[in-house]
Amino acid sequence: MAKVKNTACIILAAGKGTRMRSSLPKVLHKICGKTMIEHVLKLAEPFGFKPTIVVTGYKGKDVAKAAKGAAKIINQKKQLGSADAVMSAEAAISKFSGDVIVMYGDIPLIRRETLKQVLLRHKAKGAACTLLTAKLRDPSGYGRVLRDENNEVVSIIEETDLSFNDRAVNETNVGAYCFDGKALFEALKEVKINKNKKEYYLTDVISILKNKGLKIEAFSTKNEDEGMGINSRGELAAAERVARSRVLEKFMDHGVTIEDPSTTYIDPGCVIGADTLIRPFTMIEENVKIGQNCAVGPFARLRAGTRLSDGVEVGNFVEVARSYVGGGTKIKHHSYIGDSVIGKDVNVGAGTITANYDGKNKNKTIIKDGAFIGSGTILVAPVTVGKKAVTGAGAVLTRKTKVPDSSVIVGIPGRILKK
Repeated sequence: MAKVKNTACIILAAGKGTRMRSSLPKVLHKICGKTMIEHVLKLAEPFGFKPTIVVTGYKGKDVAKAAKGAAKIINQKKQLGSADAVMSAEAAISKFSGDVIVMYGDIPLIRRETLKQVLLRHKAKGAACTLLTAKLRDPSGYGRVLRDENNEVVSIIEETDLSFNDRAVNETNVGAYCFDGKALFEALKEVKINKNKKEYYLTDVISILKNKGLKIEAFSTKNEDEGMGINSRGELAAAERVARSRVLEKFMDHGVTIEDPSTTYIDPGCVIGADTLIRPFTMIEENVKIGQNCAVGPFARLRAGTRLSDGVEVGNFVEVARSYVGGGTKIKHHSYIGDSVIGKDVNVGAGTITANYDGKNKNKTIIKDGAFIGSGTILVAPVTVGKKAVTGAGAVLTRKTKVPDSSVIVGIPGRILKK
């Protein structure tokens, strides 16, 4: 995507989110393994907005840490509403002349293409403000976008301030805007404190600009889930389902078979090859890479740092962590594989455990090509099993055991059998 020129971005992340019933700031609650503020920053990143500013407030240091240097941090000294939050960022772009994107930090479900359409409409129409809206089947709890007889946007009214008739309006304010920067900051000076909430609303800027005769545009997304608010634990769970569904759809579009998306969790940062089969009740965490023609699950868990080569089978109740598994290897039942390097065409029997942690350090298990690991084998790392070696059922390989190629080890503790 080409970078957008002469456009700044302000992300509002100062709120506490009281309905979340949490000590965490709302934007630090996670969806698909990443905080909401990280999702919004990732949304903005490809556009190359300069500067990008995150306005913090409640537990601002924690929010700034989550931003990880991706943006300039401005602290709102008192939480006096969204308009005051934007005003607190004015000094950081005082010499800037151009457009300003303003987004709330709790709208992680907006798609990149949707934000692009907001920008394109704003530039094409020469508007003072272009806002993103969504038409919801149930708009309860959301600010409404009001239009005149010419279908032009005239104002945004928060639900607490709606008249009885206006409650029937189902077009809602999502919380993403593109403003002409100069017009924005001039209008902010005219915003009055809301009598009900004792806050300054950014949404009041819309009617102020309209009353000045300036052009207000709106882009309405056809995807209702993009307009979803996240103000409670229930809404957080609903957003998680939407985000997870999108991730699974992406993998399926690239040739991965997912038998039951409703019971499957895959982190968006994973890589999965074509014609791989993911069976129900499988969890694949961040930074996992899976080759082509693999089979994973049911009831499997692949943890961060795992690498599966082509043709690997990981079956039911198997957990793999920080390990490499070579092509054609099978780990079919009830096993834990941690901090291991397993070669190609290895058979790992049911109940195999790599005892990788000694109380201080994580130690490595190496199993070379063609080895056969008998059911119930325990490998107390560090351990090395040679090529085409065999472990007997229930064998315990103690620390620093090295099993020669093509040999057989049995018993507790394991002992090498003579040919």
